[in-house]
Order: sequence, then C-alpha cells, then structure tokens
Amino acid sequence: MGKPVELREEIFKSTEAAVELLGYEKPFKTQIELRGRITRDMIEEISRVKKEPEWMTRLRLRSLEFFYKLPTPKWVKGIDAIDLEELLLYVKPDVEMVRDWDDLPPDLREYYDRLGLPEVEKKLLAGLTTVFESETVYAKVKKYLEEKGVVVLPLEVAVSKYPDLVKEYFLRVFPFTEHKFAALHGALWSGGVFVYVPPGVRIREPIESFFLIGRSAEGQFEHSLIVAGEGAEVTWIEGCSAPRLSKYSFHDGMVEAYAHKNAFVKIVTIQNWSRDVINFNNKRGIAEDNARVDWVEGSIGSKMTYVYPSTILKGDYSSTRNTVIQLAKGPVLKDTGSKAIHVGRMTRSKIINKSVSVEGGVNTYRGIIRVVRGAKYATSNVECEAMIFDSMSRAYTYPHNQVDELTATVSHEARTGRLSEAQLFYLQSRGLEEDEAKSLIVLGFLDEIMVELPFEYVNVLSKVIQLEFKKLGGYG
Repeated sequence: MGKPVELREEIFKSTEAAVELLGYEKPFKTQIELRGRITRDMIEEISRVKKEPEWMTRLRLRSLEFFYKLPTPKWVKGIDAIDLEELLLYVKPDVEMVRDWDDLPPDLREYYDRLGLPEVEKKLLAGLTTVFESETVYAKVKKYLEEKGVVVLPLEVAVSKYPDLVKEYFLRVFPFTEHKFAALHGALWSGGVFVYVPPGVRIREPIESFFLIGRSAEGQFEHSLIVAGEGAEVTWIEGCSAPRLSKYSFHDGMVEAYAHKNAFVKIVTIQNWSRDVINFNNKRGIAEDNARVDWVEGSIGSKMTYVYPSTILKGDYSSTRNTVIQLAKGPVLKDTGSKAIHVGRMTRSKIINKSVSVEGGVNTYRGIIRVVRGAKYATSNVECEAMIFDSMSRAYTYPHNQVDELTATVSHEARTGRLSEAQLFYLQSRGLEEDEAKSLIVLGFLDEIMVELPFEYVNVLSKVIQLEFKKLGGYG
C-alpha cells in the first residue's frame, strides 16, 4: 500500500466530521426538469436544449426504440423496483459551466470543498470536470495539455466542436443494442467527458471526472468517452458520490475507452454513492495491437450496484488488467465482475476481484472470459477472493469461460474466508476499538488493490471504509 504506517496514522487521525463528506440533500434551483413517460417528444426536447446535431438526435431516438423493444436482462435483480416515470430524467441546474471554483454558487461549492476536489485538483490532476445532476458545471485542464493537443471537454461540447471524432467512437465501443439499460442510456445520456490524447502523447498526471447526484428520485445518465491515439498514454479517474437522500435515485452511466496501437488507457473508479442510489454502469474498452486497457473499480456505496468493466482484446499482443473491489455492508447488493474478449493473437487478461460482505451484505462476482477461434496463445487468469464477516452475509461467484481456441490457457481461482477472530482479538488487545480493528483488517485484505491507486485516493478510500465501520444502526 505504499506507506502503510503513515497511512494508518492518517486514518486514525481523521475525525468522523472529516469523512462524513456530504450529509443530506439540499434543494438547488433548476432551469429545466423533465419527468414522466419517456417519449419521442422528451428525447427531442433534451436534444434541442443541448443544441445537438441531427445525427445525435437520430441516435437518441433509435436508442429509445430499442429500449421499448428489449426485455429486462435476466441477470438483473431488484431493478424492477425502479419506476422510471417517477424519476426526474433530465435536470438542468441553474448553474453555468465555469473554469474557476469561486464562480460556483456557494452551496454547490461547499459540496465540492467537503469532498476535497479543489485541493486534489491542485496536487494531483492534469484536468477535472464535474457533473452535477444532468450537466457539467466545472471544467478545467492544465495549459500543457492544450499545448500538446489533448482534448478534455464536456461530451456535449465535444459533440458540436469535434463531431466527426466523437461520431467515430460514440456508442460504437458499447452499442445501445447490447441490453435494455444501454438503450435507455443512449436515449437519455447527459453530461460526461470526452478525452482525446493525440498519437505519441503520454500524460503522466491523471484526468478526473466527478459525478454528483444532488437529489432524490433523479436519474443520472452521464457518458464518458476516452480515446488514446497510437502510442499515447492516459489515466482517467471517475469519482461518484451523492448525499443521503430521502428516496432512491437511479444511475445509468456509460464509459467507453479506445486504445489504438501501442497505447495505454487506465480507468480508475471510486464509487461512493449513498445507500439510496441504484447504480447501473456500462463499461467497455477496445485494445488494438500491443495496446493495453486497465480497469480499477472500487465499489463502496449504493443500495444495488451492477457493473462489469470489460475489454475487447482486438489486436495482437493486446492486454488488460481488471481489478475490482466491492464492499457490501448491511442490506445491500453488489453484482460486479469483469469481462475479457480475446480476439487477437498472444493476448493477455488478468482479473482480480476482492469482495467484503458484512451485516447481511451480498456480493456476486459475474465474469466472462471468451477466447474466439484464431486468438492463438491467448492467456487469461481470474482470481476471486471473498471475505465474509458473519453468518448473515453472502458471497457468490459465477464465472463463464467460453474457449474456442485450442492453444489458449485460461484459469480461474476462487477463495472464500471468514473474518479471523484471532486477528480481531489481537488488534483489540493492542487498544483498537472493534470498528477500527475491522476497518484495518479490510484494508489489509485489499492491500494489493490499493497499490493500484494514487496515494491521495488510497487515503480517500481508506477514510470511506473506516466510516462504513463506524456507522451504528441504519445504513444512511
């Protein structure tokens, strides 16, 4: 974990006030709110408000047709509790997009200050965009990115400014025909970011987008598109959060990544939605010859989460490493996993999935490894490890391997363990409270994954985990 002693001291110096982050929802003024049955008129209104070109309007309407045609996926449980007609499906806040934190309304700026985003931007990031409700409210990049020709823009801006470039990738990596919720996303998408790194440009500092749901009974459908040209390199961080809400909200986002020949794209997600959010996310990358797409997925919050970072290894010698952590504490469901589709020769995939189930939490790993005929000498290794704290909690593993190439090597390992009472006793005998001891055991269990994150984000994730174990009664 880099610096475990210093990190442990930092964790236990933190007060509950410092990690509480957001508190309860606040009312914000809005310019436009759309709810009710999802109709052609609603979709055209969204497109009109955004001043989109005709091809985007047609794509939205085609997605809407498929949404009504496609059945609900059989592997989804509990989504039927969502009444889409009750949700605000598009919310344009009464806030203009700015490039300076001081230009945001004070109440909204307070949210971001408590999350520490202005400070993280200064220390760590090459660029940052933030989406509040359905629109981008803050966007800024460091000057050297612009000088190198890197494009970091809210996606709705890029659609008009770089239409040909966006059209080449948008909903092509993850088509809206894939399933019902991909089609819903294609019809209603709003907010998100477009990142394009020209050939040969390597960005050492991460670029981040942060998504904030501000109210109950809201749908958020942001879309992020990350493209690395030949030999380029970029790390993109996705942060997600919401205040405690009086009623559920629904998140149906999408991330598409494309790595051209010899490029490297790394996508890191830290998801800490409140327990009133149902989280459905569609994530896929494509890697060309000798390219690499890596995913790091940290799922801490939400009532239900469905997310499966996936990579199509299209080119020869392409590779992917998917690292997923999921914490289900209390009556929550985390259904996550990874997918790797091997198409090129000598392709490699590595999937590491670690889950923690506490106080009745349910974790499910659902993964797919597919090796098509002709993907000669492909190799894939999956490691699933689950820690279960008590008899009320559950962990399940559903791997699916489809191997049509005789030269391929595919392996899957799964381990499930209980909380060690000996470890817990030892830590408590050294003066730690039970909740502190449990959070430290979890951090140790997740150690090899935490090392994938920038140190500042290890600190944030550690604080969030500590807070989870401090909560007594209720799961807000």
